[in-house]
Amino acid sequence: MSRAMNLSLPEEEVRRLCLAQGVSISAIEPLQSGGTRLVCTASTGAEEMRLRLRGHIIEGNVIRHRFYRPPSSR
Repeated sequence: MSRAMNLSLPEEEVRRLCLAQGVSISAIEPLQSGGTRLVCTASTGAEEMRLRLRGHIIEGNVIRHRFYRPPSSR
């Protein structure tokens, strides 16, 4: 099972929901086509988030940024 999923939610909302469920994030990025790409650290966490966010999962291909560097947290 893939640890990655594309969601039709803003990044901050995805972070908040993962934190509330105790699911650790391996990578997260905004999608160029709108929404957020989430990669969980563990497949069990990914399955938990898929169950909880099943109504927000984007099916099919999405447009991602060619190269995404997260903003500095300084």
